[in-house]
Amino acid sequence: MEGLIMAAQIILSLSILVGVHEMGHLLAAKWFGMRVEQFSIGFPPKIWGFKYGETEYNLSLIPLGGFVKISGMIDESMDKEQMAQPPKEYEFRSKPAWQRLIVMLGGIIVNVITGILIFVCLTYFYGDLVISKDQVNANGGIIAMDLGQELGLQTGDQIIKINGKDYEDFADVMDNEFFFGDGAYYTVLRDGEQVNISIPPDFIEKLNDKEAAGNFILPKIPVTVSEMNENTLAERLGLQEDDIFISLGGQEVVKHEDVRNIISSYKEDTIATEVRRNGEVLNLQAAVQQDTLLGIMVGYPEGFFKSVDYSFGESIGMGTEQAFSVVFLQIKAFGKMFSGELNPMKSLSGPIGIAKAYGGEWQWQRFWNLTGLLSMVLAFMNLLPIPALDGGHVMFLSYEIISGRKPSDKFLENAQKVGMVFLLALMVFIIGNDILKIFI
Repeated sequence: MEGLIMAAQIILSLSILVGVHEMGHLLAAKWFGMRVEQFSIGFPPKIWGFKYGETEYNLSLIPLGGFVKISGMIDESMDKEQMAQPPKEYEFRSKPAWQRLIVMLGGIIVNVITGILIFVCLTYFYGDLVISKDQVNANGGIIAMDLGQELGLQTGDQIIKINGKDYEDFADVMDNEFFFGDGAYYTVLRDGEQVNISIPPDFIEKLNDKEAAGNFILPKIPVTVSEMNENTLAERLGLQEDDIFISLGGQEVVKHEDVRNIISSYKEDTIATEVRRNGEVLNLQAAVQQDTLLGIMVGYPEGFFKSVDYSFGESIGMGTEQAFSVVFLQIKAFGKMFSGELNPMKSLSGPIGIAKAYGGEWQWQRFWNLTGLLSMVLAFMNLLPIPALDGGHVMFLSYEIISGRKPSDKFLENAQKVGMVFLLALMVFIIGNDILKIFI
């Protein structure tokens, strides 16, 4: 079932993004009087379609992209018969270069607008849930798990600076932009002394590894009793709502799942717990009596997390900044791959990897966040100067505008073929790499 939910999310997301991208081309082409013969979300075979005016609109089976077929344009259709005829006034090739350039940029522009709108709306409707650096450090710092310990962090470390600079929101500690930076490091306070912890250039690969998910660091958050049932072990212990756990069954409680794990594996007849109540430390004890559950819900202390709402004006600025930060991270990632600091096999993800990011549970906030991210990534990738991508057409049209000379149709056809072979090979590599990651 989880696999179906993952697949449904990525198919819906890509269908939305491909649809708006190709619609950007279509609207620009029609604006300049070009004939659009076909509009398709997905690649053939066709599942369903209809014709409106001169354009056939299709929904096709393979949800890995889409296309618009504009009359008189050298594209993936390789319609040599049409291109051999004299140009007609409604064809792409008969229009001025600046109009053709706008048509080719139409899809990219719409993807950028879509990405910005998604992030603006997410910021406005959801705001932020912030935990401050001071809150975390006042409660004992971080919990360093395997990957954090491998980096040199220790449970109880207080991260006081990032790259030598102060910060406020603990989320900045896990910001991807920080990990992509050159010479990145934490400054931690440990046993009263400041220690610098360097971040290796390839550390982002380890964070993205499937085995490392959730295995880096966590803030120490007080584990509190939020709800309690009657006639349970919790009641016999004398627990009360808002009690903060210090230990349970002789083991320190540092995160929420510790309570469940300790109780589920406990074998003794009596159990003791140490809690903090109104600033006072209490030691409580009770008989287990074959109880399998403690009988409480655990939560967070009131005010530990701060909910921040933003006005629509603030959301526009923050959402736009968040959208373009995705592009800047892509540029940094490509730079590190070309320099050899990152392994492309570990850093690149295709449809399977993206589907896993959506997860096996449908959460709309996460769905739209990833869809916004993908919209910006698609805009960036399509702008790359590779023949068969929009960026390839933009490159040749820019040359034509600057030089005043149009590349020959034969040259454009051959460039299109080379680009298509390259993209097919890249697609095979990425999908094969996705499959390989499942087994290693």
